[in-house]
Amino acid sequence: MTKKNRIWLSPPHIEGKEKEYISNVFKTNWIAPIGPHISKFENGISKVTDNSFSVALNSGTSAIHLALILLNVKRSDVVLCPTFTFAATVNPIKYLGAKPVFIDSEVNTWNMCPVLLEKAIKDLLSVGKRPKAIILVHLYGMPAMLDRIIKISNNYNIPIIEDNAEGLGSKYNKKPLGSFGTFGVLSFNGNKIITTSGGGALISKNKNLINRARKLASQSKEDKPYYEHLEVGYNYRLSNVCAAIGLGQLETLNHKVKKKREINSYYRKKLAKNSEVEFINESEGSFSNYWLTTIILKKNKLINREKLRLYLEEANIESRPLWKPMHLQPIFKKCQSYLNGVAEDLFNNGLCLPSGTNLKDSDLQRIIYKIQELYEI
Repeated sequence: MTKKNRIWLSPPHIEGKEKEYISNVFKTNWIAPIGPHISKFENGISKVTDNSFSVALNSGTSAIHLALILLNVKRSDVVLCPTFTFAATVNPIKYLGAKPVFIDSEVNTWNMCPVLLEKAIKDLLSVGKRPKAIILVHLYGMPAMLDRIIKISNNYNIPIIEDNAEGLGSKYNKKPLGSFGTFGVLSFNGNKIITTSGGGALISKNKNLINRARKLASQSKEDKPYYEHLEVGYNYRLSNVCAAIGLGQLETLNHKVKKKREINSYYRKKLAKNSEVEFINESEGSFSNYWLTTIILKKNKLINREKLRLYLEEANIESRPLWKPMHLQPIFKKCQSYLNGVAEDLFNNGLCLPSGTNLKDSDLQRIIYKIQELYEI
């Protein structure tokens, strides 16, 4: 971050007791991977995710990988997942040699379309292929159509992994996201609503599954005074130092959610008269953390998404297109997909605006000024 006066999309924001907790790590010499701050951080995660059990990991990607292993996903198995997401949702499926089947979005939440999801399941069952899991993503902190998707999951007995990397603090019918499926996945990457520098967590209501995940994430060491291993394990645990950062961040979660929502409201208010800019709205029962404020630009206008992005970039303001769908990615182009065009439209016309919780009023004013300047409003 060397550019002077640069406004970043979603930078880390240290505002709590992070330095105090890290100082304690050094004073007590708990620098090695395991230490007391990890347990405290996991307990904190459990409290904000409807008392789920949790294991702190080095990334959200690791959490998805472990969830798939625990659901016995193997080579040539099928896993259903959205096309409109980040590659980290899909890569762990490929780690296991399994096959992702991509499901397009619906227009209300931008998340997985229940109609296409059920169609894919029926088609796969008709050829003797039962999907082993559904990975459901809550994009940009907006809850998916959980009632309908959970009903489909139950009807066909296919477990759900909730990729809630972007939605910590969001709720559906007053219940935290990530606590609806067999597993929930969190990310604490540097751009997320809270960060541990890099990190993630796997959560579940099933304590035995989380204990099993904790063992797998610790190289599958047996409980013996020497190192013995009965199965392949992974080096996926979060370090005690990073957990100390997470402790401080977690204590400020509610404030950060409040700030994110205030930023979203500011953009809506200031851009209300711009008829070419649209926002996504919360559906009934949904409460979004608005991790990133996103806009959609009207089609067939002189100002498209890329023109606006480059105009902001010239003013030293970072913005970013919405996710490029997985079925358009060269690495996944041969994968089976169920499409309706929604994800492609969102990618072609959508933009993420700066949404960091450390944005100043002057920063927000500058962003709005440049947008309105381009539109000559």
